[in-house]
Amino acid sequence: MTLAAQRLTLTVPGRTLAKDLEFSLAPGQCWALLGRNGAGKSSLLLALAGLSQPASGAVLLDGKPLGAHPRRDVARRLGVLLQHDAEDFWGSVLEFILLGRLPYGTGLLGADPEGVVQARAAIDAVDLLEHADQPYRTLSGGERQRARIAQLLVQSPDYLLLDEPLSHLDLQHQLELMQLLAGLARAGRTVIMALHEPQWAARFCDTALLMYDSGAFRHGAVHDVLNQDNLETLYHCRLEAVAGSGASLYFPVPS
Repeated sequence: MTLAAQRLTLTVPGRTLAKDLEFSLAPGQCWALLGRNGAGKSSLLLALAGLSQPASGAVLLDGKPLGAHPRRDVARRLGVLLQHDAEDFWGSVLEFILLGRLPYGTGLLGADPEGVVQARAAIDAVDLLEHADQPYRTLSGGERQRARIAQLLVQSPDYLLLDEPLSHLDLQHQLELMQLLAGLARAGRTVIMALHEPQWAARFCDTALLMYDSGAFRHGAVHDVLNQDNLETLYHCRLEAVAGSGASLYFPVPS
């Protein structure tokens, strides 16, 4: 069971984001996707999810193009967290999270006891239990982000494709979310997430994919890829290495 990029080329007008990108996501893996703003991280996640078409190449799910699978099967197996959502959702936090059950044919307002149980467990997992009946639109940015993660948990996909999942989160909730996602990978799910924090990638991910402004890329085991030279080239700045727990932490050096 794999989700694979096969000679994937991603472009925007006037620029190639990645050319002939190849890799395969397998169960149990936790990938970090790193690069500067505009390097193509979001474009890659959209292509992997089947929400945009690459310039060339293909995305394969279990060896077949995404388009060859029934749409509902894809919706059940691929879960996507985009950077933005509809902030004007009219219902409660619980009702918003229950939207994750739609690929299973259960209506938002229909009787779905199993879905409600899963939704309450997901709300608890992201520290929102006391907000379950609160209108979604009244949540703070960080609370909304955690509700969106809970919606993805209720969907229960094999592959979690997350674009900046730590956005708007305070340090405590960043740590708890990374622990949650790494735990899902250990339990057999596959996680790939765009991050701006190499230190979280080094601590919780096993594989990293670096996307450079030039359209080049590099991927491999975190302990091989996330070194000072690669990160300085990736982010176009000098970094200072500070020894951390099990991994070096890198901080920009003022010019």
